[in-house]
Amino acid sequence: MTDVALIGPVAAPELHVMTFNIRRRFAHLLPGNPDRWESRKPLVRRILVAEQPTLLGVQEALADQVEWLAGALGPHYRGVGRGRNADGGDERCTIFYDSRRLELTDWTQSALSDTPDVPGSRSWGNRVRRVLVSAEFTDLATNGRVLAFNTHLDHHSWRSRLRAADALLGLVRAAQSAEPAAAIVVTGDFNADADSALHRRLTLDGTLRDAWLAAADRLTPQWGTFGHYKRPTPGGKRIDFILAGPAVTVLRTGINAVRFNGLAASDHEPVQAVLRAGTSPAQP
Repeated sequence: MTDVALIGPVAAPELHVMTFNIRRRFAHLLPGNPDRWESRKPLVRRILVAEQPTLLGVQEALADQVEWLAGALGPHYRGVGRGRNADGGDERCTIFYDSRRLELTDWTQSALSDTPDVPGSRSWGNRVRRVLVSAEFTDLATNGRVLAFNTHLDHHSWRSRLRAADALLGLVRAAQSAEPAAAIVVTGDFNADADSALHRRLTLDGTLRDAWLAAADRLTPQWGTFGHYKRPTPGGKRIDFILAGPAVTVLRTGINAVRFNGLAASDHEPVQAVLRAGTSPAQP
């Protein structure tokens, strides 16, 4: 029996995009602890099998979790991204994609620091290393271009988050200049809510739009996206965003606060959106 999907598979020209902080694996947690990866894996699988996103940006995934996610998604999915440390270890911000629909043409990973080309580098006051993964695709169904960015910003330093936002915007603006008609999408755990200076920095000039605000249809209440394994809270803070470039119409969006017999798959709720290349006059 297949679980009921919030969105599920979509047909071209629509793109189903998901951002999902899956929560890194921790060792030696006792059975019954909601953070235990071995207990959460089946729940993550149920979400992914039901939803089958075209494009998925994950955060906090360790190497073995990335391998497991690839298997859970299915053989037609591929992923790009390395660990955030200099040796490629530790957490990854992997971008997964459905290879039946999207053909990868290039990808890069940057350190969010003053030396973005130096793996493992850090700056701006963040204690842990942070990265940004960028991937370029050709849509095999439409021949259009899709440019994806995925990141996880610092949880302590607001200065680091703002500097990281500037770095992200610089790459997005360069991509828009190079390919004005491309569908640009950003996924991530931004560790700041929609009322923050960070959110204003990312969206104020129209380079990017918050898919939740831009959507023609919202499929769920505004659940808080950092659920911390608790009952979903309507009107909660959104810190996980899908952001869209100007050459994108946001058709539908939702915050997937699904529970399985009261249990959550992660301490974050997946955020999902259905996008289509091309702008709509009705959109803000």
